[in-house]
Amino acid sequence: MATILRSRFLVSNLSRRIFLARCFSNGSNSTDSTIGFVGLGNMGGPMAKNLIDSGHDIVVYDIFNEAVDELKQHGAKSAESPAMVASQAKRIITMLPSSPNVLEVYNGDNGILKAVQDNALLVDCSTIDPSIAKEMSELAKTKNATYLDSPVSGGITAAKGATLTFMVGGEKEGFDQANSILQHMGKNVIHTGSVGTGQAAKICNNMLLAVSMIGVSEAMNLGINLGLDAKMIAKIFNSSSGRCWSSDTYNPCPGVIEGVPSSNNYQGGFMTALMAKDLGLAQNASTSTKTPTPMGSLAHQIYRIMCNKGYSNLDFGSVFKYLQSEEKSK
Repeated sequence: MATILRSRFLVSNLSRRIFLARCFSNGSNSTDSTIGFVGLGNMGGPMAKNLIDSGHDIVVYDIFNEAVDELKQHGAKSAESPAMVASQAKRIITMLPSSPNVLEVYNGDNGILKAVQDNALLVDCSTIDPSIAKEMSELAKTKNATYLDSPVSGGITAAKGATLTFMVGGEKEGFDQANSILQHMGKNVIHTGSVGTGQAAKICNNMLLAVSMIGVSEAMNLGINLGLDAKMIAKIFNSSSGRCWSSDTYNPCPGVIEGVPSSNNYQGGFMTALMAKDLGLAQNASTSTKTPTPMGSLAHQIYRIMCNKGYSNLDFGSVFKYLQSEEKSK
């Protein structure tokens, strides 16, 4: 009887391993099953780790060795350039700071497109000018590869918790392929339309985010100056009509919410310089489409001033700190 049970266990265990192997390989070679990841900053690093945690083999590259070394401790392989990533993976995700970085990583001397494989899927999660996304898509087509623009929303907390929202622009077939990967890093994967529409959606979202963050900072600061307790006024906002993400999830006032940048000297978040960049993209779009965005324009001015006053590398919630410093200087 024991022999029969042992045999059944071995057969069951073998069947399970064969099933899992088929799920992960799907009859593909190693480059098909490996995911490349370029850009391991505050957002990209946690995103890549979530892919590892979900069972994917990944090969990574970043200009900062420390970021690469941290991912290697979790099982990632490293490459010496974006081109080397492309030679080892047919599915590649990029998360970069700006349009020039995307141009360099994709089309530079050691860029992805120099070694991209046939039928590769390229998913750029950076926030860039929609025109650059369209340019990258056309270049990818000349290499028989598919490019999608897929900027994200949710910040570092969502990147770590795999609850990001992805706004994906590109062909439906490419979206369907990317969806199975992006689901391991986010809870909302939305197909926005053709290439460039993902960036358009993200630009609109970040303009609204900047405006709301400034509004929450002004209201919190005014409440404190009126003698109200910071946590108490935040609680009122979050249970009343003033409720928004900038207040209930990412409050800019230190000590109101633990684990967010404002409670860590505004370190480790979405940098003010990047918000100023995104607002610049929104203003370019506003000008080209002749769409009035007075609040977006004012937010752009405020964040540009902050960059000139030393806030560039601090989280964009540091607008609260900036407002406090301005009142003290008067």
